[in-house]
Amino acid sequence: MHISDGLLPAPVVIGGYAITSLTTWYSLHQINRQSEPTQGIPKASLLTAAFFVASSIHIPFPPTSLHLILNGLLGVVLGYYAFPAILIGLFFQAVMLGHGGLSTLGLNAAIVGIPALLIYHLFSWRSFIERYFNKRVTTGIFAFFAGALGVALTVILFFGLVVSTLGTGEHADSERVATLGLVITHIPLMILEGIFTTFVVLFLQQAKPQLLEGNG
Repeated sequence: MHISDGLLPAPVVIGGYAITSLTTWYSLHQINRQSEPTQGIPKASLLTAAFFVASSIHIPFPPTSLHLILNGLLGVVLGYYAFPAILIGLFFQAVMLGHGGLSTLGLNAAIVGIPALLIYHLFSWRSFIERYFNKRVTTGIFAFFAGALGVALTVILFFGLVVSTLGTGEHADSERVATLGLVITHIPLMILEGIFTTFVVLFLQQAKPQLLEGNG
């Protein structure tokens, strides 16, 4: 789900770059506060590549096709590294695959990356629940909601941005209906990403749990 060049007015596009610049600064500031801020770079690089590749694999879902977003998974595994990773991944998607555009890179980074940061904080709350319930079950439930909610928040932000900037008239009404249809088609993707994120997180918890617990 990308916002294309020319879809939104210039003030909104500029605002998107302002939000993304501020969020990038905040993320890098939090990363630099860590004891070893460069330690997460290899992991972030790997998941940036996965984020890029996932966008090129389309899942047929008539009348359109979908692709995994993975912002929930990136939030869970990368923490504050997630936003810079998503920004870089979206840049290469725009340049190499034609997804979105360079003028709307700020907006796309905001609607995909900010939910990833929110998911990171949400997933960290699992430590409180694990005191009272099975750790693996709790992690699995949180992972599912992390994957599904990452997509849901991105879809909500996309829909809100596009609909709020449409004018009035028959053409605008048609655009709203088309946008709503696009949103509805992403509901199965929310479930799919929830399941995918659950499998990945449970595997990491068993094979290398520090990837989940050491993300800041």
